[in-house]
Amino acid sequence: MAHFPKPDAGSWTEHLKIGTEPLSFEDSISPEFYELERDAVFRRTWLNVGRVEQLPKKGSFFTKELDAAGASLIVVRGSDGEVRAFHNVCRHRGNKLVWNDFPREETSGVCRQFTCKYHAWRYDLEGKLTFVQQEGEFFDLDKSDYGLIGIQTEVWEGFVFVNLDPENKTPLREYLGKFAAGIEGYPFDKLTQVHKYRAEIGSNWKLFIDAFAEFYHAPILHGGQYMAEERRKIQKYGYEALAYDVDGPHGMVSSWGGIAPPHDRKMVKPIEQALRSGLFGPWDAPDIGMAMEDLPSAVNPTRDPRWGMDSFVFFPNFMLLIWRPNWVLTYHYWPTSYNTHIFEGTCYFVPPKNAFQRLQQELAAVSFKEYGLQDGNTLEATQTMLESRAVTDFPLNDQEVLLRHLHHTTYQYVRDHQRRQTQTQPAS
Repeated sequence: MAHFPKPDAGSWTEHLKIGTEPLSFEDSISPEFYELERDAVFRRTWLNVGRVEQLPKKGSFFTKELDAAGASLIVVRGSDGEVRAFHNVCRHRGNKLVWNDFPREETSGVCRQFTCKYHAWRYDLEGKLTFVQQEGEFFDLDKSDYGLIGIQTEVWEGFVFVNLDPENKTPLREYLGKFAAGIEGYPFDKLTQVHKYRAEIGSNWKLFIDAFAEFYHAPILHGGQYMAEERRKIQKYGYEALAYDVDGPHGMVSSWGGIAPPHDRKMVKPIEQALRSGLFGPWDAPDIGMAMEDLPSAVNPTRDPRWGMDSFVFFPNFMLLIWRPNWVLTYHYWPTSYNTHIFEGTCYFVPPKNAFQRLQQELAAVSFKEYGLQDGNTLEATQTMLESRAVTDFPLNDQEVLLRHLHHTTYQYVRDHQRRQTQTQPAS
């Protein structure tokens, strides 16, 4: 993968040819646009729904609610070891097949077969209908015609993806593009200590991605998280990205420097000094069998010694952050309406060897939780004011280049889908 040369003149936005005009956020406040977006984006693109570690053995399963796509999924490791996904719908009367006490809540477990709670139809781990209660009461029923409805499922570097569009034949790896190809080989499988958090956010899903696609806001919104000296420093100078890049509609990345243990301990809080950890993770990186100079080409793409973190966004709603101290953070943004979504954050660490390392990881995880809550609270205020439409055009700076790309890409997906629908409609 090529390095990211900083433009000799102009800006990253101009270098990437994304446009510099003020941006409208109508795509984030329009119920009508959201309905178009659900069909054009969430029912027709590859979506990451989990990792293979959630399916450690044959019969392991979890469910995933995709409100924006109007779907519920069962993801399962079959008796042959393959990972598959199915629509979570019994073929008899349409009952939700797998759920516990509350039908809208996700669940997980291990089983030998799936049994419907309504009339006890049973399906094996490969989705075949194996038992029908009082089968003789039906009319010419052929069980082979009534298996679970399968969904395209592929695994990339341990991440499980699904595509709900049976007509979309683009392979996952091709869809993910050059950034994913340049990440392959990173030892994700060694990061099995997991911390998860989830929140219901009163904003459009894209607005939260916007917040995590730039550091322009960090010195101000998150200023209270820093010691006084550090706060003054970052508010004066901000954060400087080492590079930005986009890969067509597939993804975007920002590469950041200056994320390292502070030399001046007065710049960090006492608990961070004691645990040698904080927002950017434990200061003492564990061994993952890969030195920094051996990282895959898309990780620290400029090979800058100041490198601290890369933030990848794979359209539409999967964000992957790879940190210099050898840990990984993922974000997911699952729309539930035009102005609400579910935000999920997951931290992946090398399993701790002792209690001190466990505390280091927990401090990093809870620090990110606090930052996420601050962003979420602010975005709810943003959403309400955008919906007022008192202002409709907003200037963005060069550090906000990836925001432009995200909104432009979403508009393009909707326009392309509308054009395809027009072309397939019969002439009157």
